[in-house]
Amino acid sequence: MFLGESCVAAKSASDVVQLAETANSMEHLDALISECRACPRLVAWRETVAIEKRAAYREEEYWGRPAPGFGDPAAAIAVVGLAPAAHGANRTGRVFTGDRSGDWLYEAMYGAGLANQPTSVRRDDGLALTRARVLAAVRCAPPANKPTPVERDTCAPWLDRELTLLAPTLRVVVALGAFAWQAVFPALARTGFGAPTNKVRFGHGAEARCGELTVIASYHPSQQNTFTGVLTEPMFDAVFTRANELAASGHREGLRG
Repeated sequence: MFLGESCVAAKSASDVVQLAETANSMEHLDALISECRACPRLVAWRETVAIEKRAAYREEEYWGRPAPGFGDPAAAIAVVGLAPAAHGANRTGRVFTGDRSGDWLYEAMYGAGLANQPTSVRRDDGLALTRARVLAAVRCAPPANKPTPVERDTCAPWLDRELTLLAPTLRVVVALGAFAWQAVFPALARTGFGAPTNKVRFGHGAEARCGELTVIASYHPSQQNTFTGVLTEPMFDAVFTRANELAASGHREGLRG
């Protein structure tokens, strides 16, 4: 990770714009994201959670910072979620790590051949992704898992830059939940992938095309969805099977759904 003067903390929306544009590698971008302090409400919340902690994790040192993306810097498949969980990535420092949503995600990615193991517990657990990268539309844990529109927009340049760095290899975006689905399309338009050529409402398995890129919608693997059966393992596995198919085929087949 970049250190010292190469990793200046963004303290405003304009800082995020300027610093995101300077990132010339994924490693540099990850370092800049992890130091961001541009959203006062999110900074206060993530740091309060890191101090007060959940009882089950009272002996652990929380990350308490923004969670950068994780995975292959030359990914063909990008998985975009909403934001870090307060006692998940905000604790462990790795996106979708240390909570039940992450258990579902990485087990599905393992089944699809995108991960070397089905579990993601902590940053040093040996997990590695191949041809895939996981990131979030908002990089700090928000109260009640609900970022404000201003916070979403302030964080957007980080998403834009990550997509730009992935552009040479990126073929598929999997959007986990309606928030990510809505955040992805403006980002793709801003970064040169283009606006969607087909208007598709969010729904599990829905697909939209932005130039040569396909965006696939999935219900978020939150406990609210997985405990109630709104999202099942076969449904979730099918999304990553489809993403693999599209990444391998170069999207020359027609859209579904």
